[in-house]
Amino acid sequence: MGQLRYWLSMGLILVISFVLSGSQPAFANNLALQKPVEINISLSNKEGALKFFPEQLQFLSGKRYKLILSNISPQKHYFTAKDFADAVWSQKVDAGNVEIKGAIHELELRPNTEAEWVFVPVKAGSYQLRCTIPGHTEAGMVGDLTIAG
Repeated sequence: MGQLRYWLSMGLILVISFVLSGSQPAFANNLALQKPVEINISLSNKEGALKFFPEQLQFLSGKRYKLILSNISPQKHYFTAKDFADAVWSQKVDAGNVEIKGAIHELELRPNTEAEWVFVPVKAGSYQLRCTIPGHTEAGMVGDLTIAG
């Protein structure tokens, strides 16, 4: 609860500073101009393997990324990494004709679908990735996401 209160107060301070100054701070402009590093991740393969491709990813704090998530298997899969999602600032998720903004904790990709998640890592650490569909984690559909500070 203390960490949530901290982030809410930091967000409030930023909003107040935007309103009072009438402009965006330099870091916001820099991120908007920063071309995201694109990383392709497949949730399974055509054979239906219960695995992420790749299983391990490393990110740098303060860089902008675009994960291009695809599921070419015949069944749905989840990209679940709640602690990782709490350690990044999510700009948006594009899925089909929908753009989603705000906190992202889990993405469900149905068969033959794709989604793009644009974010900036802000908190260094190692985080677990898994598919939470019953039996998928146990079968090995897990991964490691690392943010270097």
